[in-house]
Amino acid sequence: MLSLLAGLGLGLSLIIAIGAQNVFVLRQGIRREHVLGVVVICAVSDAVLIIAGVAGLGFLIAAAPWLVVVARWAGALFLLTYGLLAARRAWRGGEAGLETADAVGASASASADPASGRPTSTLTRTRLAPVVLTVLAITWLNPHVYLDTVLMLGSIAATHGEDRWLFAAGAVAASILWFTALGFGARYLGRWLRTPRSWRILDAVIAVVMITIAVSLVLPVLGG
Repeated sequence: MLSLLAGLGLGLSLIIAIGAQNVFVLRQGIRREHVLGVVVICAVSDAVLIIAGVAGLGFLIAAAPWLVVVARWAGALFLLTYGLLAARRAWRGGEAGLETADAVGASASASADPASGRPTSTLTRTRLAPVVLTVLAITWLNPHVYLDTVLMLGSIAATHGEDRWLFAAGAVAASILWFTALGFGARYLGRWLRTPRSWRILDAVIAVVMITIAVSLVLPVLGG
């Protein structure tokens, strides 16, 4: 159960971080346009990459157990750095948050009536094919997705030994929960999520989770 929760927490921390994929999903959710298809593509893509990372690195760990220690320190260093950067963004704000707010605000303005806040009937609906191609490109052509899922989640999953698949299940569940909530909840949360302050709060939460997990990774090594 602890491995499942660890995977869920880390998965959410990695996925929630501001990026082009989240902005696109949020935009589609605000426009109420092909939301199910976008959510499914994002969640399935993450699941494939996470499973590939856990399966491949799990095989290597079985052949060379010392890689577990390396994975712990490498994972802790990465998470600590990631957490500190998130803490810096939360403290100072950042260009990424402002760009996100601008992008989401533009989408909201285009899809809602200024007086009522409800979607307008004159919004041009984009065809499914371009939306699918866009979300596939944003997901699979982003080098960070491989670092986060295949390498990072795969490495940390390996430290859970036989429970690594529970960790993977938690990470996959995190992806499904986040993209579903972001896509279908955007119509209700769009106004809140498009403010720079809201993304700073998210960054603060991400920083706490990342640093906590980084410390927990190396405690067994230091204590042993």
